[in-house]
Amino acid sequence: MALEEYKRKRDFKKTAEPTGKPLPQKVKGASRFVIQKHAARRLHYDLRLEMDGVLKSWALPKGLPWKRGEKHLAVEVEDHPIQYGNFEGVIPEGQYGGGTVMVWDRGNYHVYGEQPVKSLRDGKLHLVLDGEKAKGEWTLVRIRGRDDAKNQWLILKTGGDAKPPSKKLEEQSVKTARTMKQIAEARDAEWESNRDEKDASATSRFKARVRESIKKKANGEIVGQPRRLSAEKQGNRSGRPAAASLRDLPAAKARFIEPMKAKLVEKPPAAGDWIYELKFDGIRLIAVKSDKKVSLLSRNQNDLSERFPEVAHAIQNLPTGECVIDGEVVVLDEEGRSSFQLLQAREMEGRKSPGYFYAFDLLQLDGKSLIGLPLEARKGVLEKLCANAGDPTRYSGAIGGDAKRLLEEVKRRGLEGIVGKQRNSVYEPGRRSGAWIKLKCVNEQEFVIGGYTPPQGARKHFGAILVGYYENKKLVLAGKVGTGFTTKSLAMLYKKFRAEERPDCPFVDLPSKQNGQWVQSITPSMMRKMHWVNPVFVCEIKFAEWTRDRKLRAPVFLGLREDKRAADVVREG
Repeated sequence: MALEEYKRKRDFKKTAEPTGKPLPQKVKGASRFVIQKHAARRLHYDLRLEMDGVLKSWALPKGLPWKRGEKHLAVEVEDHPIQYGNFEGVIPEGQYGGGTVMVWDRGNYHVYGEQPVKSLRDGKLHLVLDGEKAKGEWTLVRIRGRDDAKNQWLILKTGGDAKPPSKKLEEQSVKTARTMKQIAEARDAEWESNRDEKDASATSRFKARVRESIKKKANGEIVGQPRRLSAEKQGNRSGRPAAASLRDLPAAKARFIEPMKAKLVEKPPAAGDWIYELKFDGIRLIAVKSDKKVSLLSRNQNDLSERFPEVAHAIQNLPTGECVIDGEVVVLDEEGRSSFQLLQAREMEGRKSPGYFYAFDLLQLDGKSLIGLPLEARKGVLEKLCANAGDPTRYSGAIGGDAKRLLEEVKRRGLEGIVGKQRNSVYEPGRRSGAWIKLKCVNEQEFVIGGYTPPQGARKHFGAILVGYYENKKLVLAGKVGTGFTTKSLAMLYKKFRAEERPDCPFVDLPSKQNGQWVQSITPSMMRKMHWVNPVFVCEIKFAEWTRDRKLRAPVFLGLREDKRAADVVREG
């Protein structure tokens, strides 16, 4: 009943907007909100609050007010289905609300008094929004409009002032980082009404074929290369999808795309449609192939093609003119486990250990962007692309859906962990939205090197390194690391440190006392013996646990990371 007005205004044969089918599970409580930027007859913003199984909605002609006491008009419109909160695309002309829709902001909200339905009925909602752009307090108040219209409201900025988004963020979707122009050009959520309904769109047929292929795929082993599917018999034996399959996707050049990030969580989610993959212990790379040129770009866009020529050569031989692949380059130990230490040994000590590139996402193919497709569809195309590639390129497929069982097995085999991804998630460049998560079986993360102690005994060059992480843009000490070094790595690191020497300590909390004791036994007199370096080196550290005083217990140096910026390093656990 709540969505009758919404459905009455739309012809779902001509618009790809959600129809409002029942959700698999009943939505409990009012917690999520979304603000959609909507270029209809006039540009405006739609505020939607999840409440009572639907999205209660208001059109904001001038958007949100940001200064305390400022107020804007808010017009209550029909309830929308919960699924509408994820809709981004184009509503065809002639349909109600025709125009471009962007997911401008989203997050959680609550109502003071925790009775949102009653507050709505009473005509006053005191909201606290915790979004990616909107953070703070606002109040919706019903007013008497013309001819006693009951849909007229005001939205007031209550509490303190809120910081409006930058000009760049104002123009970007929080879902895909696209602009309104890019969404309109992509038209990846528009029904083309001149097509036969039975035929549907080429994109829909393509997704259906991919889903069917994935259903037929056998599960691969946790260690080693998953079984690959052969290409579909469609007159295209290269393993690439037919050209018609991609023609409706947005155009895009083969270029670097900032990798999507996974959020560290302590336990698997209790709900949702998740698939799980192995977490690798290597270097994340974006492989870009354009005609005859191949670049292997790290997260900070360093080209590592010359370091891993065997991988670059394999990407060059893929059966496509151009593509952009997200994956990780690793070195495997004797039991087939990825090892960052062995990867570093290859780099520092010139060992001939082969590198393998595990490909887990496809972002662009033959001039078309795939980032707006569901993960399941992207991986289906990638699997076909890699079907006959052979080593050192390996397709990284899903290893199952039971996270608890997988974690037990991964831990038993001494692997690092697993990565969970929502089956229908789009690719969100540079974002850590929570659509991807990581669950670790070992404690391991990056830290910034800020100094080192003098050598003792027979050791040359230095004794231990001092590492930390950024907290509120200040470098905080995490501990001293004195193990994990080889003779060659000590010499190599010492040479690098000497080139970045500085006279003062970069850590904000040294020296300091805790419970009457000097932190890490670093006294003022010892500070004078320390050597300090500019905080530009990022290293990988394995450790037993965090202590109560927020320091590392039993840390071991694994190697330097040149694929991450020092300023991006924060505490993960």
